[in-house]
Amino acid sequence: MTNPSSCRALLLLLAFAAVTTQAQDAELAHGAELLAPFKQDLQMALKSGLAEGPAAAIQVCRVKAPGIADALSVDGVRMGRSSHKLRNPANTAPDWVSPIMQAYLDDASSREPRIVALAGDRWGYVEPITVQPLCLTCHGSTLAPDIAAQISDLYPADRAVGFEAGDLRGVFWLEFPADTP
Repeated sequence: MTNPSSCRALLLLLAFAAVTTQAQDAELAHGAELLAPFKQDLQMALKSGLAEGPAAAIQVCRVKAPGIADALSVDGVRMGRSSHKLRNPANTAPDWVSPIMQAYLDDASSREPRIVALAGDRWGYVEPITVQPLCLTCHGSTLAPDIAAQISDLYPADRAVGFEAGDLRGVFWLEFPADTP
């Protein structure tokens, strides 16, 4: 015989799980929306830099990318990019990002964007960055001598090389208040 209060408790738990999943789905979509301008502006800046040559593209990643992230980090929103193989130590990820990045590394078939609840009624959003063929100019196994020298001068502890197209290069991350418009 089934206990009616057990059935009610189970139904309430299932209803709560459905509401929680809907809220997470909404925040996941909101995180993607908030991150989109950063990705678009960075892509445009990189294309412009690459049109001038790889040395200019290095400066885009070094100077313009952090500036774009800073300009878009308003109203309690904070964003950036990071990697398991850092070039610039200033791009070290917040602690909450590391387990997600590791999960992306552990399972290449599961690299969809992720959302996590953070303290203080905030959300964290993470999206993978996959190495594209053009990225190999500065992040591949073999770099042109002038590019290797410039990177070595700017980033003596560089670890962001040895990638192949399709590899996980790193992540975009975003923190935002739950009530961000």
